Amino acid sequence: MVKRISKALRGAARALALAGLAATGLMAPAAAAGDGFNDPILSTQNTRTIRGERMIPGINISPDGCEIWVMDDGVEGYAVSRVTPDGRPVCRNVNVCGTLKTDQYFATDSYKISPKGRANLEAFFRNGTAFGYIISGHTDARASVEYNRKLSYNRANAVASVAQSVGARVIDVQGYGEDYPVATNRTALGMSKNRRVDIMCVR
Repeated sequence: MVKRISKALRGAARALALAGLAATGLMAPAAAAGDGFNDPILSTQNTRTIRGERMIPGINISPDGCEIWVMDDGVEGYAVSRVTPDGRPVCRNVNVCGTLKTDQYFATDSYKISPKGRANLEAFFRNGTAFGYIISGHTDARASVEYNRKLSYNRANAVASVAQSVGARVIDVQGYGEDYPVATNRTALGMSKNRRVDIMCVR
């Protein structure tokens, strides 16, 4: 009974919020195109679009592969019309489609990609068929937590820059440092496996 009341209250709150947005004109991109403004532009990651005083919605992809609409004032919601029976959005498939052994692409303590590594990455992203990519960097556990997170992020960001240079869509970039090892950090072989950049395909 409590669950039903809670669900009903959430539904009512959502309906009120949508009605409020409609009343203020925030959910009327078609009207914006008809009164002298250009058609709304789909926003890319971390972008906001304002023309004059009007807020224009854009479509983005969350790191878990779900399409969302985003307004400049921070209001957002799921853009997909299909939902599961319990109300969750139907999202795109996300799977690891590439793992770079960072020892082969970067020098120790560096996030500059080698020329050969860059050429391999350009070919990978040029030939890719994914809608977009989520790129995450990982390290072994030898240095401090802060240092490892920064290095792993910089390496992931370097890979993302290569993807963007050939026109691939980058949805998110993360540096996890030593938080998600795939092998032990007690052996040289295990540490080498943990030094990696994972590329996830969103389809």
